[in-house]
Amino acid sequence: MSEQYEYVPHRLLRRRVRDIASGTEGELMAVINENVSDCLTYERWMELAYIRGSSGREFTTAVENVVPAYDQPQTAVGRRDQRSA
Repeated sequence: MSEQYEYVPHRLLRRRVRDIASGTEGELMAVINENVSDCLTYERWMELAYIRGSSGREFTTAVENVVPAYDQPQTAVGRRDQRSA
């Protein structure tokens, strides 16, 4: 695998985010366009988001899986509002 990568700007850098694939929340530390291919003849580039969880450990996910984290899920807020009506 080639050790090639580049940092990519993202609107949620240093903000609290949620990985929709795992449901884990943390702070978005970096977005990197990285060669994830395991062979030398074919390059496969992917934008990976590096998220630091509450434990302090960082994990990666596809940048498409990153959404802003809210105090409560939007569906719970909507249900609470409907009950009070």
